[in-house]
Amino acid sequence: MIQRIFIFLALTISALALTGCFDSDVDEQSVPWGRPADWERGAPGFGG
Repeated sequence: MIQRIFIFLALTISALALTGCFDSDVDEQSVPWGRPADWERGAPGFGG
């Protein structure tokens, strides 16, 4: 009986630890540095 409880708790903790959320909408990123800035897109001195 104790072994079943331990296995259940281990599986529950593993499931909670390995799951997360995913936001597929690129425009609503909470990290402002997710995309390079305009001045980071080219080699220096070549213009563009």
